[in-house]
Amino acid sequence: MNGDHLRWMNTDKTKPFLLRVRDALPELNPSEYKLGEFVLDFPGEMAGYTASEIAELANVSNATVSRFVRRIGYGSFDEARRAVRDEQRAGTALLRFSSETPASGGAVAAHFEASQQNMDLTYGALDDTVIDSLSEAMNAAPRVWFVGFRAGQSFAQYLGWQTSQVLSNVSVLPRAGETLAESLVSLSPQDIVVLIALRRNSKLAGAVAKAAAAAKAGLAVIEDRSSPETADARWRLSCVTSANGPLMNHVGAMAVCNLVAARTIAVSGAAGRSRMASIEDGHRRFDEL
Repeated sequence: MNGDHLRWMNTDKTKPFLLRVRDALPELNPSEYKLGEFVLDFPGEMAGYTASEIAELANVSNATVSRFVRRIGYGSFDEARRAVRDEQRAGTALLRFSSETPASGGAVAAHFEASQQNMDLTYGALDDTVIDSLSEAMNAAPRVWFVGFRAGQSFAQYLGWQTSQVLSNVSVLPRAGETLAESLVSLSPQDIVVLIALRRNSKLAGAVAKAAAAAKAGLAVIEDRSSPETADARWRLSCVTSANGPLMNHVGAMAVCNLVAARTIAVSGAAGRSRMASIEDGHRRFDEL
């Protein structure tokens, strides 16, 4: 019995199609990974095309399509296609969008529907234990680093700003005019690195993960695509950013960041409350707000 078959036998048969694909990504070879990304970008394609047509659209071989569907727990492409069609009929919004089919009901309704589905899938994959473990570790760390590139930079800035209400030593990278090497040379084993790894991510994200591992710092990843480069992260928080247009839909990413910040403040205890009280005193002295 080969490895593909074993993986198929152990797959949770009740898991939705999109979650199967996302969970399988770190284990896929390059051609399968390419197909997985295509399917996640346009999941509705699976319902209306043959295996050969999907292979052509994703620019992979027919054999890759066959291996891929077994990897995510289906016995054949037809079985996977039936599962997608069943989920479409059950109302899974993202599976109704494809690269060629425009959404109906107007732009506002389509955007809301995609956002709502992203939120459902994002929250469905989160775990209280993981969130609180990360929040407690951040409160105990001498320094917390938030790192994000491209779209991830905004979320790193947001997390740095919000958690600095209770954390006294926060750094957001990359900093203007400074290389990563100049910043991360100060990384220590007790530090926590929170890496925001959203599509299309910079290649430097993998270098940050390696730097955290080399320094024996704790690594947390907030991601919308699992990657082998971050597979060893101590904390992994997934969000869904699928969209039916040219821009990724980041409502799920914002929800995860807000949850992490809120829990970090909530578990900070007396030390956190004392710091927040000092900040409020500063607001009054500076008359800033």
